[in-house]
Amino acid sequence: MAVIDWYSRKVLAWEVSNTMDVGFCVDCLDTALRLYGIPEMFNTDQGAQFTSDKWIAVLKGNGITISMDGRGRALDNIFVERLWRSVKHEDVYLKGYAHLPELLSGLADYFVFYNSRRYHQSLGYKTPDEVYRTAVGGGAKIADHFSDKRNVSNGETGQRQSAAMAMTLS
Repeated sequence: MAVIDWYSRKVLAWEVSNTMDVGFCVDCLDTALRLYGIPEMFNTDQGAQFTSDKWIAVLKGNGITISMDGRGRALDNIFVERLWRSVKHEDVYLKGYAHLPELLSGLADYFVFYNSRRYHQSLGYKTPDEVYRTAVGGGAKIADHFSDKRNVSNGETGQRQSAAMAMTLS
């Protein structure tokens, strides 16, 4: 699983497990919250880990609004779907990792590359790190959905607010 910032596409935290246990998901969520702060909203699919009492308790305990994709609606979480497509096609399928330690090391390298050196067309050919750091050039216009509740503009201030507003995982 990976936690990403919707606005910048930056991978904030990630974990790998060969089980469907919620523990590794909560660990990843805790890491993202500790390192990057508390978002206003958190979006997931409706997987068992993300509807579990343990997961929901962490989000509610931090005052985070819970958002879940509609059933069978992969496009609701398009940024994470695109991330996993990139991970698979640009790394995992090409390298064919045989053992878990190789996979973990390879993914660690890939996510550093993804955040700091992989340019994104949707980000105006900037890296996720650059967009996250500057709050300029992000592709998610999620602030537009909340403008009636928050007086958020499309300028840099609004972009920074939207960058902190939502993280996504799958």
